[in-house]
Amino acid sequence: MVTQLEPGSVPATVTRVTETVLPTKYGVFQLIGYRDAAGTEHVALARGIDTGDGGRTAAQAPAPLVRVHSECLTGDAFGSWRCDCGEQLDSALAAVAEEGLGVVVYVRGHEGRGIGLLEKLKAYALQDQGVDTVDANTALGLPVDARRYDQAAEILQDLGISAIRLLSGNPAKEEALAALGISVVERTGLPVAHRPENAGYLATKRARMRHDSATSEDAWSSLLAGAVPVAPARWTDEDLVHRYGRIASSRGQLTVAQVRQSLDGFVLAPSDEPEAPVQGAAADGADHVWRLRALVDAVLVDASALGVEQHPCAVGNILGRSPLRVVLDRDATADPAALASADDGSATLWLVASDARPPAVPASVQVERLAQGFGPREVLGALHARGLERVLIEGGGETVSGYLDAGLLDSLYLLTAPVLLGRGVPGIRFSGEAARAAARTAPTRRFVLDQDICTEFDLAAGR
Repeated sequence: MVTQLEPGSVPATVTRVTETVLPTKYGVFQLIGYRDAAGTEHVALARGIDTGDGGRTAAQAPAPLVRVHSECLTGDAFGSWRCDCGEQLDSALAAVAEEGLGVVVYVRGHEGRGIGLLEKLKAYALQDQGVDTVDANTALGLPVDARRYDQAAEILQDLGISAIRLLSGNPAKEEALAALGISVVERTGLPVAHRPENAGYLATKRARMRHDSATSEDAWSSLLAGAVPVAPARWTDEDLVHRYGRIASSRGQLTVAQVRQSLDGFVLAPSDEPEAPVQGAAADGADHVWRLRALVDAVLVDASALGVEQHPCAVGNILGRSPLRVVLDRDATADPAALASADDGSATLWLVASDARPPAVPASVQVERLAQGFGPREVLGALHARGLERVLIEGGGETVSGYLDAGLLDSLYLLTAPVLLGRGVPGIRFSGEAARAAARTAPTRRFVLDQDICTEFDLAAGR
């Protein structure tokens, strides 16, 4: 029988039924079967745990890794990419096997966050029409999350475990287990891929259900300081190092560009940049742009192409400082008040022609006349002379294309959004050849940012 929980928690309702051995592709686990008072059957897959009566004691250390995994037929058995459940399960089993000390508690009856399999499929049908995962449940008259964790808490207590390192990005799960007498000494996410098919689902969980974003400020702090972790401790650290380690570790002059465009090749306006969700951490797309800005000295924009008053250079809610905003405006046609209107902590350098007649400017705006011209080399030379070594070019498409055509970009982050505009400001265009054999190429890396696909071209390596 299951050990009684601490006073104040729910009465014990879960019975241990049987125990066996389960060989898996990750190694051999002890497999313990349980049945609760409602007749629902659950299992625990354990490594390095004394599963006999009495089990481990709270005094024994360290606390084991624990994944409390909610049953998901479509993800766990069918490999669905509409969610990340199956990959979370695989990752948890791999983590416990590698650690050699931990438990995966597989809780049945949690299908669709507790609404049941067929109701989950009804919610999927609504999501096919553009409704997010939260509103789909409520539209069906169902709770957003109907799960309880008393069975999981009792199973852990039965195994003699009262303190855990929880493998989860869901703070509500930590809170529920803590209320049931399980001390969560650490909570960390699991290494799973973000895919176009589940990008909206994951973004909704972060924005509306308090789930963690896939970031680690520990690794980010190191990158901001110019130090790249050699052996990142967590998958989120690895993700940051993979995306930004090259920029963070660069020494000397570096020119990076980023463009976000539609699938048919038109630039998306700065006003279309992803916004931070209301509940906290930024969406991946905005987070990516903010991190690029935080790693550079200056962000270069073209007033005529983008409308500078709509182009802040903030770093959002991530750790880091806003860079200098550099505005290319040969004829000084931008509104000086608009140059300083963005409340993002960025100063502005207004680059104008030597014969331009700019009006008076606010104190946060500095004017520099470029007597040598506005070509890519001349502009970069002026910025380098000011000690601005790392430069990010954000727009517009013609400006970025000019620096690409001149061979001055070290890296290009090209984000493609799943939209078709039909017309607008052209994205990447340059003097090239129609033949594929003559096309420009460079080593590339790709990653998913919400629903966008980001392709990074390592142009420095290509040269």
